[in-house]
Amino acid sequence: MTVAEHDLALPLSEAAVRSLRVGDIVHLTGEIFATAGLPTHDRLLACLEGAEPLPFDMAGGALFHLGSLNAEAADGSLSIVYMNPTTSTRFNGHMPRLIAGLGLRATGGKGGLNAECARAMADCGCVYLSFLGGGAPIISAAIRKITGIGWPEMISHYRIARIEVERLGPLTVGIDAHGDSLYDRTLATALERRETVLDQLRAARGGGG
Repeated sequence: MTVAEHDLALPLSEAAVRSLRVGDIVHLTGEIFATAGLPTHDRLLACLEGAEPLPFDMAGGALFHLGSLNAEAADGSLSIVYMNPTTSTRFNGHMPRLIAGLGLRATGGKGGLNAECARAMADCGCVYLSFLGGGAPIISAAIRKITGIGWPEMISHYRIARIEVERLGPLTVGIDAHGDSLYDRTLATALERRETVLDQLRAARGGGG
């Protein structure tokens, strides 16, 4: 598998996103959106159904599953002490509708998303970018400033932070905009190897079941 590296500016064009392939390495510069909250995703879906206005226009943007620790200065301004990815599979039920409804070009975190999400990405022109688990210092080093907070009445991890970043990454394309998933490939390989290992164990035991 040939791996390419890309430096991309947000908001992303569909053409730029569809040029990416599974395994490619990406660095992002511009404004991202970040939250770690299930209630936040519920609320975003409610916005799409007309319950209230969206806090931000995310069209062409990147909504990442990132937890963060915020610090508030005496003047009320916020800064981020660190960011770290949370598990995206918690949001499998939300993301197909959010990808289409918000006009997202990228999402991500750790752990990937399911096949229904991958189909939505292929339909809409969106990619899943995998963050390094436990890589908070690397991720946080890309932060330049917080440029907005959506739903500040929610607890810190549930707010939507709009954050200016410079060369955020390295991020790996885990699911591309053609529906190809690194997670599906890994699972298929693991299942194939599992049968091989089981056959070897059976042989070592003299062919017993």
